[in-house]
Parts: sequence; C-alpha cells; structure tokens
Amino acid sequence: MNIKLFSAAMGIAITATAISASAQKTYTEGLITYTMTTAAGKTDSKIFFRGDSSATVNQYGPAAVKLITTGKHTYFAVTVEVPVASIKKAAVLTPDELDQAMEEVPKYTFAPGTDTKQIAGFNCKKVIATDPKSKSTVELWVSTDIVVPSNTVTAAFAGAGGFPVQFTATQQGQTATFTLASITDQKVPVGTFAVPKDFDRVSYDEMKAMGKR
Repeated sequence: MNIKLFSAAMGIAITATAISASAQKTYTEGLITYTMTTAAGKTDSKIFFRGDSSATVNQYGPAAVKLITTGKHTYFAVTVEVPVASIKKAAVLTPDELDQAMEEVPKYTFAPGTDTKQIAGFNCKKVIATDPKSKSTVELWVSTDIVVPSNTVTAAFAGAGGFPVQFTATQQGQTATFTLASITDQKVPVGTFAVPKDFDRVSYDEMKAMGKR
C-alpha cells in the first residue's frame, strides 16, 4: 500500500475520532425540557439537575407537581401547589415508603436495535426495554452525544446505553410519551431541591389520595 495514502487514511481516521469525541457534551447542572404527551394533550416536563439531585416539575391543569430526589434514591419528596385553590402540600417519603416505591419501579432489561434517527438534533438509536415482571416493553431512543446525571424521569432507563431522548413512562398514574425539547447549561435556582417552609406536610398516602381525586 502506498505509504502516503496509508498516512492520509490514518489522518482521516484520527481526525474523525477526535471530532466524535469532542462532540460529546457532559452536563453537570442545568435544565432539561421534555414535551410530555398524554391522553389529555401536550405539556412541558422540566427537570432541574445538579450533581446528585434533580427536581421534576409537571403541570397538571392548575396543579404544579414537583418530584425531588437524589440519584441514588436516598431521598424523595413530592410537592403539589394549586394557587387557585390555595393548596400547598408536601410529602417526604419515609425510608420504608421509599423502599416500597423503588420496588414498584420496573427493573428493565435492554435490547439495542439497529434503527437510528435524529431527535432534537441528537443522533439516537432505538432500544427495546422489557419489564421481566409484566413482560411489557417500551420503545425508547437514546443518544451518546450527551452525558447527563440520572433523574426522576430517566432513572428507570439508566442501563439503556445512552441518554433517553424519547420514551414512554408512567407518572402519577398517567402514561406519557416524553420527547426531548431542549437541554441547557444553567445555574439551578436556590431552593429548587428543598421543600418550601410554607407547604403543609402530609403523609405519602395522603398525597397519593390527592392524586386520585
């Protein structure tokens, strides 16, 4: 093989590898916005994250629901605010309640597919997630273009081989499809991961009962 051609080919390969490596971006703090589609329509699901903590804020009609947790799930709190009804409630799960809640989270196994597509500007590949207990499956699209800490919404898909860009999940009793709209580097507002002092504390069972109403 011609040495010059060989050198040129190696140079192209090295350059391509460098470009690929530099294209991957790691986020440590910021805001993720998913478009959440349910039977009731579309809304934004906003996830604030920093280090090991995340807070997911969803709007259900007049109610703003926030889920606050740590990456290792050693803490979990739910707050509900309905300004028109002067409702401010918060529940912090006990260790036993936290263990029970984690038992209810599917322990998916993942089978990578060969299909690829771009979503929100990111290169994605299809992965089929299977819940061994129910045998139900979820189609999700993940990307290795970005590295983001696990959060309340994506934790169940942590072993999928990339950041979940589009997937289906169940939250607050609703099945929803999440599609990444944007992710930005920004400082998380002070107090985002804390339960406000003016919120009335209720039990987790009371909070779940509120959700059913």
